[in-house]
Amino acid sequence: VCIMKLILNFSFILRVRVSAAGKAEQVDIRTSSGSARLDESARKTVRAWRFVPAKRGGIPVDSWVLVPIHFRLEQ
Repeated sequence: VCIMKLILNFSFILRVRVSAAGKAEQVDIRTSSGSARLDESARKTVRAWRFVPAKRGGIPVDSWVLVPIHFRLEQ
């Protein structure tokens, strides 16, 4: 009996514009995973996330953040 295990690893970076309210206003692919479907799925997922906004002088402000995503698929 031969058992093979398939493991796929994907890593990519999203650039997210976070509003002062903590909403992901814009999500761009900074570094692609190599899979357009996986990139788009991550983009849609992160758009639904809520963030703690940056603050300047104690007041929430819009900002850009880089979000690294690591995805591992085992079969």
